[in-house]
Amino acid sequence: MLGFEDKWIAICYVLCPLTALLCVVYGVINWNKGDVTVENDDINWARHEQEMVKEEN
Repeated sequence: MLGFEDKWIAICYVLCPLTALLCVVYGVINWNKGDVTVENDDINWARHEQEMVKEEN
């Protein structure tokens, strides 16, 4: 296979470019997906955190 004496080395040479291609495809598919939505609990926690920082100063 491809002139290699050991089949495991040949498999590595074949799989390395395939995994790189898989990573590129995954990146293209997920390119513009939005971030995780912010929930009301997160907003309330951030406000509370800011109030506590202001009280310390």
